[in-house]
Amino acid sequence: MARKYSKKASSSVERAMKKRNAGTLKSGRSGRTVKSRKQAIAIGLSEARAAGNKVPKKATGRRTGKAAKRKTA
Repeated sequence: MARKYSKKASSSVERAMKKRNAGTLKSGRSGRTVKSRKQAIAIGLSEARAAGNKVPKKATGRRTGKAAKRKTA
């Protein structure tokens, strides 16, 4: 099976996780300290995208078919 992310992207995420664990990872414009693991991964992938590494596009906010049906029913 092919890799989902490039090795460079993985190292970017790893760097973000290490910064988060050290308590020095800051988020966007507000500059607040990141506490969430998911947010740290998202920041790492975003940095990898900006650097031009092989990273899939961001997932859109669309609901899956089952979730949409459940919401309307």
